[in-house]
Formats: sequence, structure tokens, C-alpha cells
Amino acid sequence: MASIRDIAKIAGVSAASVSRILNEDPTFSINEQTRIRVIEIANQLNYSVDKNKRGSRSLGDEMTIALIVRHQEEAELDDPYFRKIRGGIEKEAAKWRFRTIRAFHMRDAHKEWKELAKYGAVIMISEMTIEATKKIATINPNLILVDNYSNSEEFDCIQTDFQQKTVEVLEVLYKKGHRNIAFIGGYSSQVAENGEVHKNKEEIRAESYLKWMKLNGLQHYANTYQGNWKPEDGLRLGKELLAQSSPPTAVIVASDPMAVGVYKAISEANKKIPDDIAVVSFDDIEMAQFMTPSLSSIKANPEEMGRLAVRLAKERMLKERTMPIRVICRSELVLRDSIGQDIPL
Repeated sequence: MASIRDIAKIAGVSAASVSRILNEDPTFSINEQTRIRVIEIANQLNYSVDKNKRGSRSLGDEMTIALIVRHQEEAELDDPYFRKIRGGIEKEAAKWRFRTIRAFHMRDAHKEWKELAKYGAVIMISEMTIEATKKIATINPNLILVDNYSNSEEFDCIQTDFQQKTVEVLEVLYKKGHRNIAFIGGYSSQVAENGEVHKNKEEIRAESYLKWMKLNGLQHYANTYQGNWKPEDGLRLGKELLAQSSPPTAVIVASDPMAVGVYKAISEANKKIPDDIAVVSFDDIEMAQFMTPSLSSIKANPEEMGRLAVRLAKERMLKERTMPIRVICRSELVLRDSIGQDIPL
């Protein structure tokens, strides 16, 4: 059950004011709109004056946000992007006195689907298949999708602008004289109801790269190398790229961990960054600025994406909004030594 302090936090008034409103204190004078808002929030959170008097002060499930996450805890340690999204969720939830729990991991073979109905909202980090997503929304309509790039307009969805930023990076490289530009990245994937992972090459950065190269008459240079989102695959794919008869003068890498492997591949081929090949990546992890040479990268704000997800969930929980919205979060291109100077045409 929600407490008076929970209601006060959400309503933006003192706990004492909430108590006097809900106990119908005839001597208490307050703005009528505020009084109505407090009562509405209390009703939406199933607050009971009688239960509160009996001393039940625990947070009920209506004040809990269930998380559906892609990675197990151990794997998340190696993925700062998703770790920061979850961290932002937990910080913002604490601000509003919401609890968070991990309902299940996407790849769990057995999932307690029906349990999702009892929570105030559900936040899904990363993608499940559209069938699985619709199943969750049927059980709990207060569903927020984070880092999800499906085209469905039925759900609240928070996305990055990585598609547009890929174009921005390509434009910068083009202005510096690069034409033979390659792409290294991971596969896009969705998780099915049974936990199986379905991979495909249609990842937003890769697709944006291919489209831009074609629009600019450079399709004969277009090459995508895709694998797992790990340094080991960055190394393997980097070696494949450099083994070509006409290796590129620039490469876009879809994540900084993969770029670490690409750096090693370039070093082992006795080539230099950026003299022989310029490198630009995504994520801007802390290590990027300390790599040699320092790595140019797209800086997103995954923690803020997590915080925003909670605010959208709060609107749904309090019935402040019923219309689904899609939020595109801006990122920033941070140029460092790995992109180099202009090259002669």
C-alpha cells in the first residue's frame, strides 16, 4: 500500500497537507485543485486511510516498476550503456519513492508473465519480438520501451538519435576527403517469448550507413562487417576489413568496446590511426579519451534515458496521459585524435 509520503512526493505537497486532506480536516484550507489532485493520486495508488491507521506503511505493488532486462548481472558489468540506463531508472524511481524490481531477463526460458499485472508499470530495456511486446502490454498496459527501434506506434518508446548521428559522422568524414568508408558493428536482435534470440543485419547504424553511401554515389565502397558486440569481434572484423585489396581510409564502429578490438587489428597490421585509417565510434565510454590516439565517439546519455522512462511510467501510472509517445534522445559527436586532419582528394 502507498504511504502518505509517497502521495505527497508525487503531488508536490507536504505529507501533513496530504494527511489533512485525506482525513477531511474541516479546519484545513487549501486550493481546491490541489485537494482534488491529492485525492485522485491517492485513489490511483489504492491508498486506504483505514489501513494506514493500522500501521501498514509498506510500499505496495502499485508503487513498483517492474524491469524486463536483456542482460544478466554479470554480463551487464561489461556493457556500460545498458548498466547506465538501469542506473538512471533506479535513481529516478527512488526520487519518486517508487520501487523497482527485475521481473525477469528476456532470455529466461521460464517467465512469470502474469505477475506483471500487479505492478504499477513495466519498463523494458532493449527489444523483444513484437508478439512478446504485445503480450506484455496486454497484461500491463503501462509499458515503456527503452532503446527499442521497432516501428510500432502502440507503445511509449525512448530511442537514441544514432540513425541521424551516423549520417552526421559520414558527413564529417566526407568533408575531410574520405570516400572509401567502411562500417563495423553488431547484429540487431530481438528476444522471443521463449527466450530465443533472433539476430538480423538490419541494425539502425548499419542501415543508415548503407543508405547514405548509396545516396552519395559511394555504394561501390560500401562494406559492412557485423558480429557480436564485443572487442573480440571488433578485432576479428577489423582484420577482415584490413585484408581487403583496397582497405578503407575510414571506418565507423558501432560501439566503443568493438572499437578497442579494431584498434588492435590496425596496430597488428602495422598501420596507424588516423594516418592510414580514421576511426569513429559510438558510446563514448570513459576509456575512449585515454586510448591512443584518443577515440572520436558519439556520446549518448543512457542514464537520462533511464530517468525519462520512469517519468513516462509515472504519467501512465497516474493516468496523466494515455496517448503513446516516442522520444528521440539527442547525442553528441565528440571529435578527438582518431579522426585526423583532412586528406587530399
